[in-house]
Amino acid sequence: MPQPLTKAKQQNTYDAIVVGSGISGGWAAKELCEKGLKVLMLERGRMVEHPKDYITTNKSLWEFEHRLNLSIDDKQTHPIQSRHWSFREDNKHFYINDQQNPYEEKQRFDWIRGDVVGGRSLLWSRATYRWSDLDFEANLKDGHGVDWPIRYKDIAPWYDYVERFIGVSGSKENIPQLPDGIFQPPFEMNAVEKHFKQQIESHYPDRKVIMGRSANLTAPVKDRGLCQSRNLCHRGCPWGAYFSTNASTMPAAFATGNLTLKSGALVNKVLYNEATQRAEGVEVIHTDTRQTETFYAKLIFLNASTVATAFILLNSVSNRFPNGLGNGSDQVGRNLMDHHKGLGFEAGVEGFADSYYSGYRPVPLYIPRFENVKESNPHFVRGYHYGASAYRPRQSNGAPLGEELKQALSEPGDWRIGLYAFGECLPYSDNRITLSKDKQDPWGRPQVVMDCSFKENEHRMHEQIKTNGLEMLEAAGYKNPQVSGSISYPGNANHEMGIARMGRDAKTSVLNAFNQMHEVPNVFITDGSCMTSSSCVNPSLTYMALTARACDYAVTALKKGEL
Repeated sequence: MPQPLTKAKQQNTYDAIVVGSGISGGWAAKELCEKGLKVLMLERGRMVEHPKDYITTNKSLWEFEHRLNLSIDDKQTHPIQSRHWSFREDNKHFYINDQQNPYEEKQRFDWIRGDVVGGRSLLWSRATYRWSDLDFEANLKDGHGVDWPIRYKDIAPWYDYVERFIGVSGSKENIPQLPDGIFQPPFEMNAVEKHFKQQIESHYPDRKVIMGRSANLTAPVKDRGLCQSRNLCHRGCPWGAYFSTNASTMPAAFATGNLTLKSGALVNKVLYNEATQRAEGVEVIHTDTRQTETFYAKLIFLNASTVATAFILLNSVSNRFPNGLGNGSDQVGRNLMDHHKGLGFEAGVEGFADSYYSGYRPVPLYIPRFENVKESNPHFVRGYHYGASAYRPRQSNGAPLGEELKQALSEPGDWRIGLYAFGECLPYSDNRITLSKDKQDPWGRPQVVMDCSFKENEHRMHEQIKTNGLEMLEAAGYKNPQVSGSISYPGNANHEMGIARMGRDAKTSVLNAFNQMHEVPNVFITDGSCMTSSSCVNPSLTYMALTARACDYAVTALKKGEL
């Protein structure tokens, strides 16, 4: 017979627990709450309340002591976070303190992470693209990794559902490898960008230049304001004009009366019941007191972000799972992926002196993948995309200090155009996360050990990106095209994925087609951990759609008594 709940256990028991409050965790909380479940959301970081805790959002450049640059102290306390371009004086308070949260790098891995409620939903670049069957079928066709257990048709209705809620600006283009969605009006290209589009599409019939698709509102959505084109999104938006947990999914969850949020709650492990063969709850370390506490639920969603979710799974050992929760396949922690990037292209543009633009558009142009779409490149598999933007910088033109300099800076300089690119990383079994046997973090837990690198396929693709980028700028007729930079380190694209992949076979994967653990059916994982391949397309929209779909499945199963 089941034992009666003690009063303390009753107080700590919910229908569902969601670990993490980022993009996917916020969606899990919203969906589960709206379906009538009492939900506990656990977040290791401190509270950030929309909009009052966006403390720098309306500050001018001169109000920052270091004019947005990092101090020596910032770099010392944040040696990992400061490897990333987005970590600046105006938003550093959202990021984690690396000195207090160490991990081991067998090979360099840039783990860029927030430490606040909302997580990286406050910090993401809002690129919002659907994957296609070119992505979902890739592993099966070229033999890398395992086959995805879903196809585009399975997730398409959930893309629709998510896009209607978050608001995505973009244009319908009928590009097979980049499916259209439910769009608000797109942002506008400036004169040089329109010229670039015309030149590229006339020179390369297989390439399209489109306005980027972004979760920045250009039309009304309930309780959120329109984008003001300030491009200060990384400070937090007081209008809620870009999608974040804080401005969007969490208010929706709270509106149901079913959500309890605990910040400063570091999840240490999932507790597995050997008798029921189900997870029964999670153990939490409160970061302010260092005291542990246990919370219980019939349903658990892990959305702590890929690396943190890997830690939780590997640290959740039991008699049945001595190598980590649901790890009978030995795939937990393996197949870690991230996009590779690092190249910057730039060229001068002659003419257009009578053209200018206003505002600071928050989204670049987008050139969808064109490699290995209809014809195969013999040097590498998969593909990449480019982003682009044209601008007129202010120029001093050598003017001295004073009135002459002030006048010179009031006039725009010559036009310039820049490109960047993101490429796909294959799933490799030896790109993995493990736990240290001898090093602990300040909470007394084993440190995460990162062992991940880009390999020959990614490096060959990187060289092709370099060649094609320069050729496109030359074909467009721009002057003195140049490229700088080198391939990034894993983690730095902020799109870490894998470690608990979906698949058709419990012997080779961790999750089924509905993000449910094969071996622990009341645990679902819908953050980046679940991804079976990485595509070259930004993954956040897919995380959200998979989360909404998994919640629908989980609640149905829960009501049937299957969990």
